[in-house]
Amino acid sequence: MSLSELNIDIPAEHEKNVFGQFDVFAKKIERTFHVTLISRDGIIKILGEQSLAQKAYRVLSQLTELSRRGNTITEQNVNYAISLVFEGQEEEIVEIDKDLICHTLQGKPIKPKTLGQKKYVDAIRNGMITFGLGPAGTGKTYLAMAMAITAFKNNEVSRIILTRPAIEAGEKLGFLPGDLQSKIDPYLRPLYDALYQIMGAESFIKNQEKGLIEVAPLAYMRGRTLDNAFIILDEAQNTTPAQMKMFLTRIGFGSKVVITGDSSQKDLPAGSVSGLDVAVKVVKDIEDISICTLTSKDVVRHPLVQRIVKAYEAYENKSTRSGKTNAKRRKS
Repeated sequence: MSLSELNIDIPAEHEKNVFGQFDVFAKKIERTFHVTLISRDGIIKILGEQSLAQKAYRVLSQLTELSRRGNTITEQNVNYAISLVFEGQEEEIVEIDKDLICHTLQGKPIKPKTLGQKKYVDAIRNGMITFGLGPAGTGKTYLAMAMAITAFKNNEVSRIILTRPAIEAGEKLGFLPGDLQSKIDPYLRPLYDALYQIMGAESFIKNQEKGLIEVAPLAYMRGRTLDNAFIILDEAQNTTPAQMKMFLTRIGFGSKVVITGDSSQKDLPAGSVSGLDVAVKVVKDIEDISICTLTSKDVVRHPLVQRIVKAYEAYENKSTRSGKTNAKRRKS
């Protein structure tokens, strides 16, 4: 085993950001690559086996560049940098960071954070209809919302239409009080939350009163033709095949559509077929329709969410294999 010592220059103003609070990120890099990091006067020494020390060097280089670009380094950044270094794709991190979609009301930049998210954003830009499939926390709805608001502000579309099936998530809520809008608002709350964060409540309400932004249940789409609009269908795994066909045939000239969903979180009655699953098979070969599949690697919520998603994927894969084995035994 060849031991080596590599030096990397990380300016003092970026070192705390790259190393994390109480050096938590530095310790993670040390554990992952079995190296020792020593900081002296802005120079970081990396001591360890040559190939692993070089990988640690590449991770620190990418994180330092992200910090120089004004990013606050998070555990997700560190984990993703490590995974890309193992795949030899670490240069992509900075390329991803260059893709600024817009800013939130507080001035926080909204950008894709993974290769999967970058492909998803590019597909939305370049295509007419984009399917964003993947588990919770992969930014499917949030990035689509940011793209819609950006297109609206740039006068690329004249209105935004946000819709989702009004279906209870495995609970019986009974009769909800209030008028029709009050009854459907709880189902659409996640869309409002993203709008408020990016656009601001005041701007959203003003545009909603003018009819330029519409948040409505999917049932309201029937019989309409939606021209020159940015349309987002959220939670599409809860549509029926008939609802999905109805929605896809509403699309008019000058419109852009994003359909998001997670097939592992259906709230449809047992035995029902999801319109999303059917649509992906039906339209997969149609030009100008993109199908982007995000994975647990693209989860950008708390790192615990990524571990939960992976655990469920492993459990479901095991259950599927077990089911197939039992079916074979019964046949034989």
